[in-house]
Amino acid sequence: MPAPLTDEQNRLDREALLDAAERLLCERGIQAVGMDEIRAASGLPLKRIYRFFAAKEDLVVAMLKRRDLRWRGNLSARVEQVPDPHERVLAVFDWLAEWFAEPGFRGCAWINAFGELGASSEAVLAEVRSHKEKFHDQVAVWVHATGVPVVEPVFLLAEGAIVTAGINGDPAPARHARAAAAVLLGRP
Repeated sequence: MPAPLTDEQNRLDREALLDAAERLLCERGIQAVGMDEIRAASGLPLKRIYRFFAAKEDLVVAMLKRRDLRWRGNLSARVEQVPDPHERVLAVFDWLAEWFAEPGFRGCAWINAFGELGASSEAVLAEVRSHKEKFHDQVAVWVHATGVPVVEPVFLLAEGAIVTAGINGDPAPARHARAAAAVLLGRP
């Protein structure tokens, strides 16, 4: 009889599973990837995978939640280094341009998940909305610090750049959105 799995082994296996799922689902799409492919990529048996997540939808939601924490954390780490409030807002667009230029960039995981499952999965829709609300709130804090009442336009510029870059595969939308945000902030 095999030894019982430790909490640490469970944590490591769950992370390996989420890593494999995120890579495959973001590269190829949620509906295009089957659980057998995720099993093969993670090296875990299906029975073990289904102990972590009862359904593929649960795995997708967990992957999006984990990605949200990392994505917004990376954004904050970059933006919070900038001391001037106006430049801090513009740093959002600099960070987006770097993200758009990363190899394998395929657009926004949440917008892509919404496009695939938003109409049929309340859990995925809730996670997409949660991410977008948290991103909005993050941007709002930075914009409020400037004293210029342009939260919604700046947020929409960021979202528009994300969507456009995802479709075009080009980081230029971040630069264009940055220039527009600079005008809104009185920093052309």
